[in-house]
Amino acid sequence: MTGSFVVPPQSETTPAPAAAESAGAGPVTPERLRVLLIEDDDADAFLVGELLDEADAAVDLVVATSLARARPLVNGIQCILLDLGLPDAQGLDGLRRVLAMAGGAAVCVLTGRQDEHLGVIAVAEGAQDYLVKGQVDGVLLTRALRYAVERKRADEDARRLQEVELRQAESARLERGLLPRPLMDTDRIAVHPFYRPGRHAALIGGDFYDVVQISPDRVDLIVGDVCGHGTDEAALGVMLRVAWRALILARVPDDEVLPALEQVLISERRLQETFTTVATVRLDLAAHRATVRLAGHPPPLLLTGGKVAPVPAPGGLLLGVAPRPPRAHELEFDSDDWSLLMYTDGLIEGRVGAGDERLDVPGLTALLDAAHGVALPDLPAWLVGRAEDANGGPLSDDVAMLLISSGSGR
Repeated sequence: MTGSFVVPPQSETTPAPAAAESAGAGPVTPERLRVLLIEDDDADAFLVGELLDEADAAVDLVVATSLARARPLVNGIQCILLDLGLPDAQGLDGLRRVLAMAGGAAVCVLTGRQDEHLGVIAVAEGAQDYLVKGQVDGVLLTRALRYAVERKRADEDARRLQEVELRQAESARLERGLLPRPLMDTDRIAVHPFYRPGRHAALIGGDFYDVVQISPDRVDLIVGDVCGHGTDEAALGVMLRVAWRALILARVPDDEVLPALEQVLISERRLQETFTTVATVRLDLAAHRATVRLAGHPPPLLLTGGKVAPVPAPGGLLLGVAPRPPRAHELEFDSDDWSLLMYTDGLIEGRVGAGDERLDVPGLTALLDAAHGVALPDLPAWLVGRAEDANGGPLSDDVAMLLISSGSGR
């Protein structure tokens, strides 16, 4: 195409140019733009360069005579100025191909007066602006290029914000599925749930818990952790928690619950190497007894008589690794005043000091020994705070806890 260019009048929604000077400050040096002109007519390409030079524009112009030659030049480009009549790309088809390869670069299209309607359509297709041949004006050309770059940045910021909001909304929905309200109506025990996401950009993981009472004297509890972080792991955690609740409410025999849960894990996991650790407790309130099963999970801690000790349950295999039901451990409560802490390993995997030593179960036991005067409802948050102090910062993994208490300790 031949001729010169004119920028169409800007609408009220077009941002005003940035002020050259701010109050009390000197002139602002404009950012240099790298602009790729895709134009097969040497005269028109020369004219664009002359217009930019005439306006003393802070623009580094790169010229390609076809779409094929432009493709390897896109990296580092902030704005693409596209002729809609190229030998290897015509009209809106060429625009769509440029938009597909532009990445974060803004796109402006060049049209003739008789084709100005194509410019309007091009903006609707995703271009940031269009320029019409007609009147030489280097200042307006430069301004249009800068406006296009700023609009592209604004569009990208809005898109990223929307993605963040969508992820947050999705995480909130998944979190509600991972961390339900206890299904319990007894007042003989109290359950204090707790959850804290790790520092993985607030990305929800697969930690979950649940509490179900199926008779006046029986309460079942589970704490679990699907390996990994992200919505896939969180969704799998929701499936496992819901499946466990269904199995408990259906009164499936105790020895068959975790094998059935493992079947759900194996059938629903996206990756074959995904595994899950769980700790389950069945409380018999009439007999003052608990049945504890561990599948690759750290043991609960029993607080009674002013002492703290891990429940000596045998550590079973991880769910999803080698199907084999974990052995049960029967725990007798010697008094009516006891508490049981169930937790995921994010609580104990933080470092202690400058070395590689972890808090681990002995360190957590020592923290509980030192928790004099801390009210039980506040104890989970207090433990996380002390673990973060020892770690020198936020814990990297999610932390889920259930603190069950009976007697005067409630």
